[in-house]
Amino acid sequence: MSDQITTMTNDAVTILSATECWELLKSVTLGRIVTTVDNTSHIFPINFVVHRRTVLFRTAEGTKLVSAAINNNVVFEADDHDVAAGWSVIVRGVARTVRDTEDLAECERAGLLPWTATTKNHWVRVLPTQITGRRFRFGPEPVCRP
Repeated sequence: MSDQITTMTNDAVTILSATECWELLKSVTLGRIVTTVDNTSHIFPINFVVHRRTVLFRTAEGTKLVSAAINNNVVFEADDHDVAAGWSVIVRGVARTVRDTEDLAECERAGLLPWTATTKNHWVRVLPTQITGRRFRFGPEPVCRP
């Protein structure tokens, strides 16, 4: 995965480098993961951390865990905005349940706690195959002249 250079596509949209994308992902804790099970797409809000340029989250038994085991190609998206601008980062990758003892110990030290009062004993790591991002400057729609 290369670290593309920031490029201005126009005054309102900026394409972000991989480094900028990872930095922005580190600044938020809520994203969405898209999985596919039985030819049906599912989207789940997840709290996550960036860990060694991967997306790490915890989950309980259920569709997220099953889809990570069966169909491990996923799309993850996180974003943020204020009144003047916003950004969106998309990570395409492979979801893997974490089973290695050393890796599990590292996951525990990552400081990711469940947001809901449920037991989430399973760790899932999204290994990126592609990361893309855009920054948006908000404003009025440009006037088109004939």
